[in-house]
Amino acid sequence: MAKRQLTRRQSWRIEKIQEERAARAAKRESRLLDELEGSDLGPEQTGLVIAHFGVQVEVEAEDGERAGQACRCHLRANLPALVTGDRVVWRAGNQGVGVIVAQLPRRSELCRPDMRGQLKPVAANVDQIVIVFAPLPEPHANLIDRYLVAAEHAGIRPLLLLNKADLVNEGNAANLDALLATYQRLGYPLLEVSARQGAGMPALQAALDGHVSVFVGQSGVGKSSLVNSLLPGVDTRVGALSELTGKGMHTTTTARLFHFPGGGQLIDSPGIREFGLGHVSRDDVEAGFIEFRELLGHCRFRDCKHDREPGCALLKALDEGRIQPQRMASYRHILASLPEPEY
Repeated sequence: MAKRQLTRRQSWRIEKIQEERAARAAKRESRLLDELEGSDLGPEQTGLVIAHFGVQVEVEAEDGERAGQACRCHLRANLPALVTGDRVVWRAGNQGVGVIVAQLPRRSELCRPDMRGQLKPVAANVDQIVIVFAPLPEPHANLIDRYLVAAEHAGIRPLLLLNKADLVNEGNAANLDALLATYQRLGYPLLEVSARQGAGMPALQAALDGHVSVFVGQSGVGKSSLVNSLLPGVDTRVGALSELTGKGMHTTTTARLFHFPGGGQLIDSPGIREFGLGHVSRDDVEAGFIEFRELLGHCRFRDCKHDREPGCALLKALDEGRIQPQRMASYRHILASLPEPEY
């Protein structure tokens, strides 16, 4: 059955109801915060946001007697939006609930546009994006390339991860080999694992240790299964593929940070079926295709669109095999999906 499209009025009503609920929750939170700050609060200390629950966050103490312990905290109204991975200054309350008093500078942030097209951070201080795909649902180079552009734009190291390697067979091996070869030629790190059978998981764990990583990828590629295999006992809900569409069903609902015994951290973020790039420019997209970098600026025309123009350095490289046709197709598809610039 096709998904029913909401009318503009229905969408407006749903949005208004959500805003009213959020306003009521914020009002209750403000009243609780006033009561909390009227009581005795502990000294300021640093902490790490390990989960976000609407108007509250869960903070893990980084120092003092509470080091390693988690505490629910209210947010002061003058703070910017916090996300999982943020480092903060907070004060403990005598009722077991604390208060966030400041946000510490971010080293990096992973953002995506929300339903209104406004840029929204989803994780902070990440230094590795693990792009997960699988033989089923069938991987699409264009979606992988979108993640790579987003990673390059954010200045975060990407790691390509083929999960469900046990599902590789005679019917899909050739296409998968061609897909993987494209990224291996570009120098992107790539691992093949099977969360279900355990193959390749030690190598993945070694690649995660010492990093703050986030898994991204379309639903159904096994992100939750990977977390369960890497962190036994976490019991992240696992979603199956929809028999009707062959697409994955979203499972994770709240971004949460987990610690690995080897010192790494993983932010398990809500499933993202498609990674919007409405916040990037044409120049950002071009910079996100790493094989273009030495060629940009060498076209005959300064405003070259790399389409049919004579003297185009990218088209010449395409003809010579230095740019793969699939990558050029992805580049053009991504450009076509960008919103028109406003003047």
